[in-house]
Amino acid sequence: MKKLSFRKIAYWLHLWLGALSSLVIFIVAVTGCIYVFQLELRSIFQQSQYVEIQDRPFLSPSELKEKANQYVYAVAADSANVIYGVAYGKRDKAATLAYNHYEDGYTILMLNPYSGDYIYKQTLKGDFFRIILAGHRSLWLPYDIGRPIVGWSVLVFVIVTISGIVLWIPKRWNRKSLKSILTIKRKSNSYKLNYDLHKVIGFYVALIALIISITGLTWSFKWFANSYYTVISGGEELKQWKPALSDTTLTASTLNLDDRLWDQVKQEYPIGEQGTFMFDFPNKKADAYRICFNPANDDTYYKRHFRFFDQNTLEELEGGGIYGTAYEDSSAGDKLYRMTYDIHVGAIGGLPGKIVVFLASLGIASLPVTGYIIWHKKRKKSKKGKK
Repeated sequence: MKKLSFRKIAYWLHLWLGALSSLVIFIVAVTGCIYVFQLELRSIFQQSQYVEIQDRPFLSPSELKEKANQYVYAVAADSANVIYGVAYGKRDKAATLAYNHYEDGYTILMLNPYSGDYIYKQTLKGDFFRIILAGHRSLWLPYDIGRPIVGWSVLVFVIVTISGIVLWIPKRWNRKSLKSILTIKRKSNSYKLNYDLHKVIGFYVALIALIISITGLTWSFKWFANSYYTVISGGEELKQWKPALSDTTLTASTLNLDDRLWDQVKQEYPIGEQGTFMFDFPNKKADAYRICFNPANDDTYYKRHFRFFDQNTLEELEGGGIYGTAYEDSSAGDKLYRMTYDIHVGAIGGLPGKIVVFLASLGIASLPVTGYIIWHKKRKKSKKGKK
């Protein structure tokens, strides 16, 4: 029996595991390309999110909620709708009021934060970027079915990428071999051109592909997220996200606690001047007030800080996992884990970082295509040789 070399094993892993995951990886990579710049594209095509700056304070969450009632509960059937909360941006941004519509699902109203005037309504189930995200995370299948398919395909792709790096390494290191594996000969025949495209693009995107894949797997598998956190934190256990709950044995206060909490947090955060601020109302007996401040003026999320307050007493409660602590007070492992999403989409590096992830995703999407063409031509050539 002929002994298989390490390189031969890598070849078979790369070939068959690549074929197994190719279609899913193509869809995930293409949708990822589109989603990377969703905030920039929204700012261009959704001008309704901007308002004229006025020399007066924002309306409170309870005032905006009252102004929005006529739109949220427009007809009798809308009585089943539930208002979640209000989010504020900088002084030139519309406030957004989020609610659940009994038929349309998660819906956002854009309101003028100074007057409460209605600007625009957006239903997320029909939103272009939410559709793209659904393809990226679950292939437009039911989430419980599509998410594991994406997760296992990405895990397989990690092995494919590592085996590809092994195959890329030349048997002999010299100037000629390096030139052949780092450049594309455009005047080659179609087979050689596809081979060069696959090999060279694969090499240049390999490291970024591994980073994107590993960070993305934290949303696919809980066990992977826990393991990833354990590694980057030096053996610590990940504190899971969970909202705090109010004490249901207490009697609800007759005072307007919405406004009392708003007056309190206005003193603590530069609302409208920096970052974004979210204020969620309690709707059930055990719900707590939830606020979230993100001081970042860019598109990153790792500095978000969630806080919870009892709906009856406004006593501050513990919750939010690693996001329940201010970023500055977090451990090194927590800080790195909080950056997972921003690393995944490239936002951690600003616009240049997003461009890098976009180009890498485009390169990843090309690999299943060029890989299939190489396999098909090679198979066709092999059949001719046998004849």
